[in-house]
Amino acid sequence: MAGKIDDSLFSAHEHALEENERCPKCGSVLVIKHSKRGPFKACSGYPTCDFAESLHHNDGHIVKELGLPCPECGSELVLRQGRFGMFIGCSAYPTCQHIEKRDQEPETETLDVPCPECSKGHLHEKKSRFGKAFYACDAYPKCKFAVNLKPLKGNCEVCGYPLLLEKNSRREQ
Repeated sequence: MAGKIDDSLFSAHEHALEENERCPKCGSVLVIKHSKRGPFKACSGYPTCDFAESLHHNDGHIVKELGLPCPECGSELVLRQGRFGMFIGCSAYPTCQHIEKRDQEPETETLDVPCPECSKGHLHEKKSRFGKAFYACDAYPKCKFAVNLKPLKGNCEVCGYPLLLEKNSRREQ
């Protein structure tokens, strides 16, 4: 059965706004547009009128009141939805800008391996934003030395470099 597809189905999202919702600046009809940050309402009178409003409200609005006092000012702490996700902050924002930090994983121990580049700091394990382990100098940002393999104390027998790296070959595993 070969039937004709109704083309208006593909543009139905364009009409998802309230019937003829008007621009608060100029009174023209609002339309839904899309960008890399998501959908937004925009004035059909663009470029004469530049009104635009996001459909995702990630502006720090309050999601839930927690009933706990702010440690800085005593106001109530609230759960907010922000651009980078949920966070706990003070209800007296912007007067008080207290934000609760997420529980971080405990800092790993510093290795007993001196930094071969600056000789002042020691190397310690860190996690990248992707969760992979790497080893960096604790004198950062003055020293930016970092390696991906686990460092070992000692000097290279061939070139004398003051650091050895632990590498497991596939055959040993």
